[in-house]
Amino acid sequence: MARLNDRAYQILKTEIKKAAKAKGDAGTTILRTVLQRLEKMRLERGDYATETQIRASIIDQFPEFSPKVIRQAAQANGQVGWGQWIKWGIMGVVVAAGGLWVVNLPFPPIRRPVAKAAPILLLPSFFTMDQNYRQAIAHVEQADQLINQATSGADIALGAEKVKAAQSNLDRLPVWFLGYEPVGYCNFFGCSWRFTVDEFQAARQQVGRMEAQTFQETNALTTLETADQNVAAAKAQYQQGGDDAQRQGAIAHWQVALDQLSQIPPNTLAGELAAQKLIAYERDFAEVTGTVASTQQTNEHISVAKAFGQQAAQMAQNPPHPVHKWSEIVDLWEEAIEELTRVQAGDSGYVEAQTLRAQYVANLAQIKTRHQSEIRAIAAFDQANADISDLLTNTPDDPNALNKPATASKIQRIITELEKIETGTTAYAKAQDLLVSARAKLAQLQ
Repeated sequence: MARLNDRAYQILKTEIKKAAKAKGDAGTTILRTVLQRLEKMRLERGDYATETQIRASIIDQFPEFSPKVIRQAAQANGQVGWGQWIKWGIMGVVVAAGGLWVVNLPFPPIRRPVAKAAPILLLPSFFTMDQNYRQAIAHVEQADQLINQATSGADIALGAEKVKAAQSNLDRLPVWFLGYEPVGYCNFFGCSWRFTVDEFQAARQQVGRMEAQTFQETNALTTLETADQNVAAAKAQYQQGGDDAQRQGAIAHWQVALDQLSQIPPNTLAGELAAQKLIAYERDFAEVTGTVASTQQTNEHISVAKAFGQQAAQMAQNPPHPVHKWSEIVDLWEEAIEELTRVQAGDSGYVEAQTLRAQYVANLAQIKTRHQSEIRAIAAFDQANADISDLLTNTPDDPNALNKPATASKIQRIITELEKIETGTTAYAKAQDLLVSARAKLAQLQ
């Protein structure tokens, strides 16, 4: 150690400068000489300089130098400053902590001799191991409760955190400690637990299983959330669908979402929730698909009916038509009406089908009227032709032999038959020609 410490040197230096200033120019040289003596004492190693030694280095140059200042410097030179005490204290703490750190290292060759001679030095690591053991057991139990009896995704997430905490605690329990250290610890400090290597391995295996379980549970919950969103999106798409193609697309997406729900592992929380949701989802889906199927079937009946009706309308164009054609047209309208009759009350599109059916029934009635008119016209025309043929056969060649009243009666009957033929029939034009001839002949006989 230095014979003159920094604090004493600064006390003397300040007062010496004041004394040198009082001597004027000569004081500068004297100041340098005294400071060199004091600096030399600062550099020398040995016992602290006494008050007498300090005075001897100054008094020959400054006889009037204050004895009080010399005494104060001597006192300061013989004391250890607070800074040094703090420094030494910190060094002592560091050395002690370093020693404790060494003896608490996880190396049996170091710990065993210490455990026999001074087990109290191992107290920090014992407490750490005891704390980690207890926390590991608590975290494992909490994780098991949260994961295996979960009621929501929040339980699974918290359980995953407890699994990580338990794993961290187990990682801080060295296997070598389990062989002999718990015995020494319990004998010296007292404890109620015994944690063996087998129990340690079993705890690690349980934590590993719960890690895999939380991973599976988390994935299942993610799948459930995605499927729920897909079902909701498919419902919205179906409700907003403007046509059958869009609704069919929504139903396809809906089915995919239901398949996702059914594929979630049943032994997971998400699987249990999915099973409950599937009941409602499938009921809604069945109602929608049933409605769609009914609508599709109704649309098919209406489309078929319209096809028959269109064909019947095309065939009915440009009358008159023979009887057999009117019969075909009647059959087509009846087929169209039959298709519409298959749409039952309560089916989607029932009102449209009945409205169209009423129109088709009216069309059929008109066609049947035209059909009957054609039948009657042909019958009347055939009868008139038969009467004309009979009249011609029975008319004598000699005009004088002609029975005019009887012939006039026959011609009148022919005229009556021809007048029965209605307009719009195939026989009407020919019947009009025959009527002109018949009436002229009747006029001749009268």
